[in-house]
This record gives sequence, C-alpha cells and structure tokens, in this order.
Amino acid sequence: MTKVYENKQVWFLTGSQDLYGEETLAQVAEQSQHVAALLDGAEAIPADVVWKPVLKDPASIRRAMLDANSDDGVLGVITWMHTFSPAKMWIAGLEALQKPLLHFHTQANVELPWGEIDFDFMNLNQAAHGDREYGYILSRLQVPRKTVVGHASDPRVVGEIATWIRAAAGLDAARTMKVARFGDNMRNVAVTEGDKTEAAVRLGVQVNTWGVNELIEKVDAATDAEIDALVAEYEATYDVADELKAGAARHQSLRDAAAIEVGLRAFLEEGGFGAFTDNFEDLGTLKQLPGIAAQRLMADGYGFGAEGDWKTAVLVRIANVMGKGLPGGASLMEDYTYELTPGSELILGAHMLEVSPSLTTKKVRAEIHELGIGGKDDPVRLVFTADPGPAVVVALSDMRTRFRLTANVVENVDAPELPKLPVGRAVWRPAPDMPTSAACWLAAGAAHHTVMTNAVGIDAWRDFAEMAQVELAVIDEQTTTQGFRNELKWNQVFHHIADGM
Repeated sequence: MTKVYENKQVWFLTGSQDLYGEETLAQVAEQSQHVAALLDGAEAIPADVVWKPVLKDPASIRRAMLDANSDDGVLGVITWMHTFSPAKMWIAGLEALQKPLLHFHTQANVELPWGEIDFDFMNLNQAAHGDREYGYILSRLQVPRKTVVGHASDPRVVGEIATWIRAAAGLDAARTMKVARFGDNMRNVAVTEGDKTEAAVRLGVQVNTWGVNELIEKVDAATDAEIDALVAEYEATYDVADELKAGAARHQSLRDAAAIEVGLRAFLEEGGFGAFTDNFEDLGTLKQLPGIAAQRLMADGYGFGAEGDWKTAVLVRIANVMGKGLPGGASLMEDYTYELTPGSELILGAHMLEVSPSLTTKKVRAEIHELGIGGKDDPVRLVFTADPGPAVVVALSDMRTRFRLTANVVENVDAPELPKLPVGRAVWRPAPDMPTSAACWLAAGAAHHTVMTNAVGIDAWRDFAEMAQVELAVIDEQTTTQGFRNELKWNQVFHHIADGM
C-alpha cells in the first residue's frame, strides 16, 4: 500500500524485560508484530508503521531513541509496554528522544478468553499495569506525548493514531521548512511581526528575506514557451473570463500573471522553500501583485502569508502537510466583516486576492479586477466561495515570551450571492457563537490573518501543539468567555515555568 507520506515512517517500539524467558518473549515479539501490522495495514494510516525488535534493557531503549532521532525518515515513535517493562530502564532513552511520541495503551486480544485464563496468560498479557508503570515515568519526566487507548482493530483508535501521524508530519515539515520573505512586513502592523530566532528554536523554521529584485529576475527569465504552457493550463482548469483569453483586451495581464507564477515556482523550487510571503508595499517592477500565483501555490502545498506575514505562511504550510491526501485544503484567510443579525451571525472572510482554491470542489473562475492599493496593474485572481462544511481557523501570535496558537472551530456555510466581491472567500459560523468567538479571539490577542483548513480538524492542532510545546487556545462548542479568559491566565503561568519544570 502506498502511503500519503512516502519515505516517512513511524517506529513501533515494544517494551518488555528479560525476566519472562525466551518463550514468553517470543510470544511478545509475535503479538507486537501483529499489532504493528494491523496499524500499518489500516487505510487511514498515512505513513509506514515499522516494527522494531522488543526492547528489554536501558541500552537498547536508548539506542532505539537515538536512531529514531538521527533518521530523517522517522516522523515519531509509538510505544507499547506489552508486559511489564520497568520504567527506570526507559529514562535515558526518553530523555534522549527528540521525535514525537505516542503511548499506545493496548493489548493483543480484544475479548478475554475468560474460561481459559491462567497465570501464564496473565503473565503475558499485562499491559494494563505495564503501561501504568510507563505512564508514570512519562509524566515524571514531563515527556510530551499523546495517549491512545484501545485495540488496533478499532476504527476510532486508528483514526486517533492517524491524526497524530499527520500532526507529526506537520512538525517534521516545520523543522525542515525554509520561508522566503520578499520584502518586509506591512509598515506599522504589529501582529504580523514575530521573533524569527525563537521560531527557529521552537519550530525549526528558517525565516529569511530576499530582495524582490531576486524574484523579478526569475519572473523576467520566464520563457514564452513556459508562459504559453501555463496559460493553457489556466484555460483548461478554470473558467477564464473572456477578456483574459487569447486575442482579448486583457490577455497580456493573464500572461503577466503566468510569468509571475513561473518565476515564483522557479525561485521556491531552486531554493528548497516550503513557504513564502510578499508585500504590496514592496513589489519593485513586478507588473501586478501575485494573485493567481499565490493561490495556486497554496493549492499545491506551499505556505503563503500576505503583507510579509511569515507566521501565517508557516501555518498554511503545516496545515497543507497535515491534510495531505485528505479532501479539502488550507489557505490564508482573514476575518473581514460580520453579519450581526441576532441568532444568525456569520463571518465573511477573504483577502485582497490570495485565498486558495483548495477550499472548494467547484470549478473556479479566473478574473481580472482593479485593486485599489499597491499602485500596480490590475491583478488576475481566482474567484470562488469555500465549500460548506466543518473547518478550523488558526492564528499564530508572538506573545513576547512564547508563541500562541489560537484555533476556532467553525462551520463554512452556503454564502449569499456576492456579485461585486471578485475574490476567493469563505462565509462561516464560528463555534460556540459569534459574540463568544470574537470576544475570546480578541482576548487571546490572536491575529487577523489565519490559516483556514477544511482538511484536518482541531485534534490535529492539539496534537501538533503538544509535540511542538506551543501554547494552544481553542474556541469550540464548549467555550465560554470567562472560562477562556481563565484558561489564558493559567496558560501564562504554565508556560512561564514550563521550561524550568
């Protein structure tokens, strides 16, 4: 079975000890291989689950963790104490581990053979207390982890583990991500600023700036053949406005947009970048603000942030990786304006141009319209409305001493007709309701730029935040304004002392 994350693995590590003898340990190995195979064979599991020999002593445990650290193909490790594996054996290994960890509290059998149970059976199948010993040391060492309880044949269990693997892939992408910033942040804007050094420390992200002239060189180098091929792709993929078609009055604008995309892709591919930003205040001799180019690059998995917002570019990339292979996508989003009719409140989100068409399954339209800022030619953009259905909007804010993720569970809805708003957009109903959602968002100091994803849900972000040890404030159906404000206060205390715990 070809997995979504090709060339990526999760190691399945089983704990036991030499006390039980060769016969029992052979049974442990056989049963743990079966459990690993059940997971690996599940369609929802997006990376290879690779079984490793049973760990029975401190040296082999530490070596397994160090090997996982050094293997770039390993997203994380799943651990299970099949029998009783004394937890002091695990201390050195757990202290060394730098990859995400999932504690799988399971057993080989689903149903107990009540009439056949003897003490040999009990001796072999004792994860119920072996994992409690292991859980103690995980908690004492403050090891970040996800705990999943149940049998490997249970779809719920498989789903939870699959979500964790997707979050681990997101963290892996962050730790290897290079972000290209063309120009700086929009002038005098506060929330798009951030500590790029701390981002490298906490997330592993490399954020650096390149002059827009370096991008322009790539755009100017785009050949007629490359532009012709991309224009043909636009016409085959989208409903292209008549005025943009060959021979029409605005066709050159479509070619200019295509040249920008060709140049952008070349720059990003040659530099190994996973995300980028631009800024309408610093476009140099670019003929138009990148619209369709940014939209299509996000749909292909890149991260993007407008106005120099590198933190949102990072989030879009992470969300794209976590949602790889699932229906839906991820996009830059921005809360713009409200429907405030009591009981029917909605949020209309969009951006000047750059919303990813991966948020819809419908055929989108390529159009050209005036843009009142930036002082450039009218930009080409893709116009559509995000599909109705569940989604999450997430922002990353620099709170001086730490980063904070704020996430709101939302429901995209069918939008009214918007004939005079020619951009990609979404209309959503936030949980638990608009007044509570907005009040909590403001209390958190969350950004106006977000990533919207309709591919992965809030659980993936919970897992990601735990792995990355980044604060996460969630606004969902259970949220109250006072409870949320209290949570922010508790988080502030926790994260202030966490590094010293």
